[in-house]
Amino acid sequence: MPTRSAIRNRVEYGAALVVLKTLEWAPLTLAHGLARGYARLLGRGLARLRRVAYRNLSLAMPELDASRRAEIVDGVFRSIARVLVTFAKFPEIRRDAAGRHGLEKWIRCEGAEYVEEALRQGRGVLFATAHLGNWELSAYAYALLAAPMHVVVRPLDNPLIDALVERRRALSGNRIIGKGDYARSILKALAANETVGILVDQNSSADAGVFVDFFGVKACAAVGFARLAAHSGAAVIPGFAVWEEAERRYVLRFRPPVPISGDPARDTARVQSQLEEAIRQYPDQWLWIHRRWRTRPAGEGEVY
Repeated sequence: MPTRSAIRNRVEYGAALVVLKTLEWAPLTLAHGLARGYARLLGRGLARLRRVAYRNLSLAMPELDASRRAEIVDGVFRSIARVLVTFAKFPEIRRDAAGRHGLEKWIRCEGAEYVEEALRQGRGVLFATAHLGNWELSAYAYALLAAPMHVVVRPLDNPLIDALVERRRALSGNRIIGKGDYARSILKALAANETVGILVDQNSSADAGVFVDFFGVKACAAVGFARLAAHSGAAVIPGFAVWEEAERRYVLRFRPPVPISGDPARDTARVQSQLEEAIRQYPDQWLWIHRRWRTRPAGEGEVY
């Protein structure tokens, strides 16, 4: 990867800080309006993101007509706007001296009993999640509702923005695990009967993954998650924080544990099927702008 210039890093950081602070300081209604504007600018300024989203939808949901695909793509950017607002408001969503955190207006939880039962088994929990709904708020809120967790992240290309984002993510007590030496840190956390959240919906290189059916199309998914689950004996629990328009807040839903057989390919397919099911329920809240089907089986051509 080419070396990034210090000037570029500073310019990008300045822009990110302006976006974050205007949303943080603005009243909530105004913040949502500003965020929708920022998201629209993102979609227009980086037209390739919309092209990728339309291509993904044509692969995954060919039965949809042009109008419905446009609705979903527009919804993706509205979803991004909501994520931006909550991320900017993290400093005010914190436990006070009386133990109150004010999460009720932002999010509620369903299925916590699956997590509690898994922790009683004493081998920790691996949360399988995705860029669906508000993945940032789900981890942040869990720390306040239950206990701080470990969050596995890929460092951002811009080190200044990366440090800014990490500070925000840690405000509720969560601990960040970088992908450089993540396996050892994850196993240590699970051995201590703690929880670890991992985004498992991204494209993987062929040497680190296996091809599974994802929306009826072969997609390469990393097998590291399944191997960690088998090695540790930790419970694998899917969890997604999705926006419910009727409530005007998110609902963090945990699903029953996914059975782990010890076969990396089979277990990876099982986890990915849980993601697909959740995405089909809320298609306009998944990050279709990611090139999910970029890695192709041998002999197949590029799809983007």
